[in-house]
Amino acid sequence: MKKQFIIALCTIAMTAGTAMAQKQSDHNFEVAKQLDILNHVYKNLDLLYVDTLNPKTTVGTAINAMLRSLDPYTEYYAQEDTKNLRQMLTGKYAGIGAIVRKHQKLNRVVIDEPYENMPAAEAGLKKGDVILSIDNETMTDKEVDYVSSHLRGEPGTSFLLKAMRPSTGKLMNFKITRRNIKLPELPYYGVKDGVGYINLNQFTEGCAKDVRRAFVDLKKQGATSLIFDLRSNGGGSEQEAVDILNIWLPKGLKVVENRGKISQANKAYETRMEPVDTLMPLVVLVNSETASASEITSGALQDLDRAIILGTRTYGKGLVQIPIDLPYNTNMKVTTSKYYIPSGRCIQAYNYKRGMGYQEHIPDSLTKVFYTRNGREVRDGGGIMPDVEIKGDTIPNIAFYLSASGQDSTEVMFDYVVEYVAKHPQIAPAAEFHISDADWQEFKSRVIKSGFTYDPVSKKQLAELVKTAKFEGYYDDAKGTFDELEKQLNHNVATDLDKHEKVLRQVLEQDIIAAYHYQRGTIEAGMNYDKQVKEAIRLLKSVDEYKKLLEPKKPKETAQVIKLQPKTPISITKNTPKPMIFSELA
Repeated sequence: MKKQFIIALCTIAMTAGTAMAQKQSDHNFEVAKQLDILNHVYKNLDLLYVDTLNPKTTVGTAINAMLRSLDPYTEYYAQEDTKNLRQMLTGKYAGIGAIVRKHQKLNRVVIDEPYENMPAAEAGLKKGDVILSIDNETMTDKEVDYVSSHLRGEPGTSFLLKAMRPSTGKLMNFKITRRNIKLPELPYYGVKDGVGYINLNQFTEGCAKDVRRAFVDLKKQGATSLIFDLRSNGGGSEQEAVDILNIWLPKGLKVVENRGKISQANKAYETRMEPVDTLMPLVVLVNSETASASEITSGALQDLDRAIILGTRTYGKGLVQIPIDLPYNTNMKVTTSKYYIPSGRCIQAYNYKRGMGYQEHIPDSLTKVFYTRNGREVRDGGGIMPDVEIKGDTIPNIAFYLSASGQDSTEVMFDYVVEYVAKHPQIAPAAEFHISDADWQEFKSRVIKSGFTYDPVSKKQLAELVKTAKFEGYYDDAKGTFDELEKQLNHNVATDLDKHEKVLRQVLEQDIIAAYHYQRGTIEAGMNYDKQVKEAIRLLKSVDEYKKLLEPKKPKETAQVIKLQPKTPISITKNTPKPMIFSELA
């Protein structure tokens, strides 16, 4: 009987193995079949189509259409686009180190923000300078991307730049040498009221060392607690995230694990160095644009009860990509696995409908409960839910349209800042600078005289409601109500300026500060009124409240932390890049 049972088990195993082999064979045949069809389609088009095909364009379109049916992070990079992939991986490009943008009133490309200690700033270019020509090629009729591409180039090469300073009308000639520009991934760190603060905006190669150095420096300055700001950080290198975690977590601790379809995609990351401080109270700031490697960092700190997460729910990108070299200097970034943080959860928020080109957000009702090391409840799918939910600061519509977003055709705020900088060689330190009441009145007067207008969202929504009411036949009966509502929603610029003076002054001051103290200055000044930062400082100073948030609610045994040896392939976890409006890096 026992022998027959063993024979039966062997038969079942052989049958299952045969079925799996047959399934794989069928899949391989289907792949070969479809590739053969694609090959014949293109050959016949190339031979018979009425116009001559551009193979690069046609095949490139086919490749991109195929990838669009998957997830938004699997991308193809043609030979001329591989520099974009390199910049994503390293945060480096070769150019002058400045943001350029289109000035809507002048219809010219201008310098918006030079980066500190970069060629543009060192040459003397300032905010508002109009780019006239590059190596004697006129740029006054060109778009932003064209001008930016000419400002970039091989490191070490020089070019002649002709510009005009609008405040004086002076024509200026610059000889600028391009060099490798690394975007400031750590634009600011400092101490406020005994609380250290580090702002990290991307996980590029080497950023973990910078964060470690900054943290050590903050401890020397007397910081007894820390705010780690990952708001709007779209991610980057997974290994850098692990090494940053290692600053506050012991050596040899598994903090993230990748799991994919093939064994080569599976990898567990452990911390590999001695930590700097495993006890200092820590608050991590997050928001809806905190993604990928940022979520690994904040999620692991939450799972291991090492930090309190404060802000709003994160983006929810639990997918990992790797770069693959393709023939003829082309590349592809491919999603190969999902990552899982110490509690065992994956925080991927979207299901991508394979082959159907759209995404579906995983509802909260379908998420599962996991537990932190102390036994606190956390959930998977849907990003990282903060331990303390505090919504971020918002700005009124009028501030958005006035600021340098490319939406204001009068460019009244941009021009005011340019003139202010021309009149004031120096300003107070960033954290102390404020415009005077006279400055505000002058700015307000300019806005009113400029003819500035903007479209409040409420008025747009009313127009949509009127359209719907007419379609459904309700408009005639409610016309009087709609007319009265329209009158009440008509905005008065002068009234709105007074109503939102506090916020508008802050926006204006931030723009002025950037021209003198660069990005680090705007961050430092912003801490004076950033309500999430203020709440983080309050929480870190309330020792009992901080500890209570991390108190065990379930037995520690509920959390599993598995230690595995990490491997070495580079992995990328990067959120979809956010395009700039009318501006570009140069």
